[in-house]
Amino acid sequence: MASHGITALPRLMKVGQFRKFWMTGSAKNLYVIAVQGVKGRLNRLPAAGSGDMIVATVKKGKPELRKKVMPAVVIRQRKPFRRKDGVFIYFEDNAGVIVNNKGEMKGSAITGPVAKECADLWPRIASNASSIA
Repeated sequence: MASHGITALPRLMKVGQFRKFWMTGSAKNLYVIAVQGVKGRLNRLPAAGSGDMIVATVKKGKPELRKKVMPAVVIRQRKPFRRKDGVFIYFEDNAGVIVNNKGEMKGSAITGPVAKECADLWPRIASNASSIA
Protein backbone atom coordinates (compact mmCIF):
# COMPACT_ATOMS: atom_id res chain seq x y z
CA MET A 1 0.00 0.00 0.00
CA ALA A 2 2.97 2.31 0.34
CA SER A 3 3.26 2.46 -3.46
CA HIS A 4 0.19 4.70 -3.59
CA GLY A 5 1.99 7.47 -1.71
CA ILE A 6 -0.49 7.40 1.17
CA THR A 7 -0.43 5.73 4.55
CA ALA A 8 -3.40 3.36 4.26
CA LEU A 9 -5.73 3.26 1.30
CA PRO A 10 -9.16 1.91 2.21
CA ARG A 11 -10.34 -0.52 -0.39
CA LEU A 12 -13.95 -0.33 -1.44
CA MET A 13 -14.56 -2.84 -4.22
CA LYS A 14 -14.55 -6.39 -2.94
CA VAL A 15 -14.44 -9.48 -5.13
CA GLY A 16 -17.90 -10.69 -6.08
CA GLN A 17 -19.57 -7.29 -5.95
CA PHE A 18 -21.45 -5.49 -8.66
CA ARG A 19 -20.33 -1.88 -8.97
CA LYS A 20 -21.48 0.99 -11.07
CA PHE A 21 -18.57 1.76 -13.34
CA TRP A 22 -18.48 4.48 -15.95
CA MET A 23 -16.35 4.09 -19.03
CA THR A 24 -17.28 6.64 -21.69
CA GLY A 25 -20.87 5.41 -21.73
CA SER A 26 -20.15 1.87 -22.94
CA ALA A 27 -19.85 -0.14 -19.70
CA LYS A 28 -22.23 0.76 -16.91
CA ASN A 29 -21.98 -2.09 -14.43
CA LEU A 30 -18.99 -4.32 -13.66
CA TYR A 31 -18.75 -7.54 -11.70
CA VAL A 32 -15.41 -7.74 -9.88
CA ILE A 33 -13.82 -11.18 -10.32
CA ALA A 34 -10.33 -10.61 -8.89
CA VAL A 35 -7.88 -7.92 -7.81
CA GLN A 36 -4.42 -8.02 -9.40
CA GLY A 37 -1.48 -8.16 -7.01
CA VAL A 38 -3.47 -8.70 -3.81
CA LYS A 39 -2.37 -11.65 -1.75
CA GLY A 40 -4.98 -13.40 0.33
CA ARG A 41 -5.74 -14.25 3.89
CA LEU A 42 -8.17 -16.94 5.03
CA ASN A 43 -11.82 -15.82 4.74
CA ARG A 44 -10.91 -12.28 3.65
CA LEU A 45 -12.21 -11.07 0.31
CA PRO A 46 -9.63 -9.27 -1.84
CA ALA A 47 -10.63 -5.65 -2.38
CA ALA A 48 -9.55 -2.84 -4.72
CA GLY A 49 -9.12 0.90 -4.27
CA SER A 50 -8.09 3.82 -6.48
CA GLY A 51 -5.27 2.89 -8.84
CA ASP A 52 -5.70 -0.87 -8.51
CA MET A 53 -6.12 -3.16 -11.49
CA ILE A 54 -9.04 -5.57 -11.29
CA VAL A 55 -10.29 -8.41 -13.43
CA ALA A 56 -13.95 -7.87 -14.22
CA THR A 57 -16.79 -8.65 -16.56
CA VAL A 58 -19.38 -6.20 -17.87
CA LYS A 59 -22.93 -6.91 -16.70
CA LYS A 60 -24.62 -3.85 -18.21
CA GLY A 61 -23.36 -2.10 -21.28
CA LYS A 62 -22.69 -2.56 -24.97
CA PRO A 63 -23.20 -6.12 -26.24
CA GLU A 64 -19.64 -6.35 -27.63
CA LEU A 65 -18.22 -5.78 -24.13
CA ARG A 66 -20.53 -8.15 -22.26
CA LYS A 67 -19.72 -11.75 -21.29
CA LYS A 68 -15.95 -11.25 -21.59
CA VAL A 69 -13.37 -11.22 -18.82
CA MET A 70 -11.20 -8.10 -19.08
CA PRO A 71 -8.87 -6.01 -16.93
CA ALA A 72 -9.95 -2.61 -15.61
CA VAL A 73 -8.37 0.10 -13.46
CA VAL A 74 -10.22 1.87 -10.63
CA ILE A 75 -9.90 5.65 -11.11
CA ARG A 76 -12.32 6.95 -8.42
CA GLN A 77 -13.80 5.59 -5.20
CA ARG A 78 -16.53 6.81 -2.87
CA LYS A 79 -14.82 5.60 0.29
CA PRO A 80 -12.85 8.48 1.91
CA PHE A 81 -9.10 8.05 2.19
CA ARG A 82 -6.35 10.18 3.72
CA ARG A 83 -3.42 11.51 1.74
CA LYS A 84 0.03 12.09 3.25
CA ASP A 85 -0.59 15.84 3.51
CA GLY A 86 -3.54 15.14 5.85
CA VAL A 87 -6.36 15.84 3.38
CA PHE A 88 -9.26 13.41 3.27
CA ILE A 89 -10.62 12.92 -0.23
CA TYR A 90 -13.53 11.00 -1.71
CA PHE A 91 -15.48 11.12 -4.94
CA GLU A 92 -19.14 11.20 -5.88
CA ASP A 93 -19.07 7.76 -7.49
CA ASN A 94 -16.94 4.70 -8.15
CA ALA A 95 -15.44 4.72 -11.61
CA GLY A 96 -12.95 2.83 -13.68
CA VAL A 97 -11.73 2.30 -17.19
CA ILE A 98 -11.32 -0.90 -19.17
CA VAL A 99 -7.70 -1.41 -20.20
CA ASN A 100 -5.57 -3.99 -21.98
CA ASN A 101 -2.84 -5.99 -20.25
CA LYS A 102 -0.25 -3.23 -20.82
CA GLY A 103 -2.42 -0.61 -19.09
CA GLU A 104 -3.53 1.23 -22.24
CA MET A 105 -7.15 2.36 -22.25
CA LYS A 106 -9.70 0.83 -24.59
CA GLY A 107 -11.76 4.03 -24.64
CA SER A 108 -10.68 7.46 -25.77
CA ALA A 109 -11.85 9.85 -23.03
CA ILE A 110 -12.60 9.89 -19.31
CA THR A 111 -15.52 11.87 -17.97
CA GLY A 112 -14.92 13.32 -14.52
CA PRO A 113 -11.77 13.54 -12.40
CA VAL A 114 -9.13 10.87 -11.88
CA ALA A 115 -7.55 10.30 -8.46
CA LYS A 116 -3.96 11.51 -8.18
CA GLU A 117 -2.90 8.09 -6.86
CA CYS A 118 -4.21 6.47 -10.03
CA ALA A 119 -2.64 9.10 -12.30
CA ASP A 120 0.78 8.50 -10.72
CA LEU A 121 0.59 4.75 -11.29
CA TRP A 122 -1.01 4.81 -14.76
CA PRO A 123 0.41 7.61 -16.99
CA ARG A 124 -1.54 6.43 -20.06
CA ILE A 125 -4.79 6.90 -18.16
CA ALA A 126 -3.66 10.27 -16.78
CA SER A 127 -2.99 11.57 -20.30
CA ASN A 128 -6.64 10.93 -21.26
CA ALA A 129 -8.06 12.46 -18.05
CA SER A 130 -9.93 15.75 -18.19
CA SER A 131 -8.89 16.61 -14.61
CA ILE A 132 -6.79 15.04 -11.86
CA ALA A 133 -7.97 15.46 -8.28
